[in-house]
Amino acid sequence: MTVQITYGNWHQISETFHHGDDTKGASSVMNWAYSTYSMDEIVYASSFGAEAIVLLDLIQQVKPDAHIVFLDTGLHFPETYAVIDRIEARFPTLRIERKQSALSLDEQAAQFGSDLWLHNPNQCCNIRKVIPLQEALALKKAWISGLRREQSPTRANTEFINQDHKFRNVKICPLIHWTWEDVWTYIRERGLPYNTLHDHHYPSIGCSPCTQPVGTGGDSREGRWMGSGKTECGLHIR
Repeated sequence: MTVQITYGNWHQISETFHHGDDTKGASSVMNWAYSTYSMDEIVYASSFGAEAIVLLDLIQQVKPDAHIVFLDTGLHFPETYAVIDRIEARFPTLRIERKQSALSLDEQAAQFGSDLWLHNPNQCCNIRKVIPLQEALALKKAWISGLRREQSPTRANTEFINQDHKFRNVKICPLIHWTWEDVWTYIRERGLPYNTLHDHHYPSIGCSPCTQPVGTGGDSREGRWMGSGKTECGLHIR
């Protein structure tokens, strides 16, 4: 790809990628990302959910020592931490950083009250996810995300390359054309480790107090913050 990034041409760059190949454009986008940005300029913010497992495998094929950041809220399921350990064993050269909030859970409780995720989930997400990612991206020009268009209405217009107003950089989303079935076909064909909660009706996995299993049908985000009207942690909204 020879298109240069200038202010406002993210849509133009996205249109240069064709998604008729086996990875629906993801491999081309990944190659572009790591040839456009140096190691110190780009990071993958990984949730270690199903989409993340696909992206980690694609990344290690292009950049085996890529920088990966996991927002460790201290509230994740044991199964999530277990799959990180398995990925580290599978891809030992990836530089996986477990980024924590400046506030411990005890400090957060003392300052804002216990179980903040129950009475003010937006504030909890801001403290434990948004601010830590802001810190992780402070010196980065771009970050990679596993958003897919079919995940929810709020993600339906995501492009390969996006202007990120919240973090003031470029957000790269290689999997926008992938379906849930595509994700699982790739994981199974490659024999990749994954979060075993996916086997128990958890399509989207976040912090344990705010994630529930879901039934069939509906979008994949309906198990997050169930009953609150909240669908995003704040990383992907302005």
